[in-house]
Amino acid sequence: MTRRERALKTARAGALLTGIALAGLAVVYVRALAFTPIDRAQGPAQKIFYVHAPVAWAALLAFLVTGVLSLLYLVMRDRKIDLIAAASAEVGVAFAIVMLTTGPLWGKPVWGTWWTWDARLTSTLFTFLLFVGYLVLRGALSDFDLRARFSAVLGLMALVLVPFIHVTVLWFRTLHPEPVVLNAEGPALPGVMLVTLLISIGVCTVHSVGFVMQRYALAVLRDVHEEEVAGAIS
Repeated sequence: MTRRERALKTARAGALLTGIALAGLAVVYVRALAFTPIDRAQGPAQKIFYVHAPVAWAALLAFLVTGVLSLLYLVMRDRKIDLIAAASAEVGVAFAIVMLTTGPLWGKPVWGTWWTWDARLTSTLFTFLLFVGYLVLRGALSDFDLRARFSAVLGLMALVLVPFIHVTVLWFRTLHPEPVVLNAEGPALPGVMLVTLLISIGVCTVHSVGFVMQRYALAVLRDVHEEEVAGAIS
């Protein structure tokens, strides 16, 4: 099987996962709006939580994957690893945009403000901007080896930043609520809310994987096209 054929197969599999995730997203919306109770303290605005928290998970997971793959690339210098890392960074930025949009929409009616420069929000914004810079850097460099090495160094920062974002609400005073699932005492949500959240996290994870597969396949197809053009010219 040629690189082009493998890439097309990966793209089809990614599209299938994305379709499944879209159907799952519809289920999450229906369950969250119609079958999950309204939070007594926060009111209807808390429903945004079932989108905001899962997309935040997907964004930070994608950034962490980019960080791990960046480290592997610097050790192995495998072109495939670099392309997957870049695809994961693109998906992470896309999910982070949704995260940074839904957060203020939830925060305004609950906190009384769209934004506050506390540790959690500031470090999350910094990580988002770092990966926007990562993508800009990749677009600015045409030499593959140079682009891959420089972007891998930036990508490595995710290995520090993502765990730091998780602990900010424990180390610093912040308006942002503490983790309700990943905490030492166990999940702090009623069962029906927890189930809705976990379903949404699963859907967003599948969505992320599907997107990464498609973006990676497109990168491989672009590589193949460039190789064919270079071969035809020579």
